[in-house]
Amino acid sequence: MPGEKLRPPNVNITQQEYQNLTKSMTPKPTVMRNSLRAFLVGGLICTNGQLIINLLVLTGLERTEASAAATAILILLGALLTGLGIYDEIGKFAGAGSIVPVTGFSNSVVAPALEFKREGYVMGVGARLFTVAGPVLVYGITTSIVVGIIYYLVRF
Repeated sequence: MPGEKLRPPNVNITQQEYQNLTKSMTPKPTVMRNSLRAFLVGGLICTNGQLIINLLVLTGLERTEASAAATAILILLGALLTGLGIYDEIGKFAGAGSIVPVTGFSNSVVAPALEFKREGYVMGVGARLFTVAGPVLVYGITTSIVVGIIYYLVRF
């Protein structure tokens, strides 16, 4: 092999032939299919959230308390499904439909932690939990403080 001479590739191709070849090799867009999948899965996640709220209201909770509890339950379910490897399969199928609801946030917090589990529970899992959650918490808390100050100043 080292002593063999390689011949240069044949590049005698017209622009029209190249465009036809490019068209035949380019994958067809799947925007409608992806949109439908995202809509269905995101809708199912939100429908399940509403069912949880309705069940909690039936048990005697106020609607606001039931909404907060349902959010916590959905976050727990998203983390659990991520740990079991199921949420990644849902994400492959649904795309943005699985990312937009609060379960997507749960997935994005837990997934990096699981990836770095081999580095230990403190430096691996603990540190990676805050790669996504940290900035969200910092900006959320900072924004709430700024809005609170503005509300306090405008109120008087």
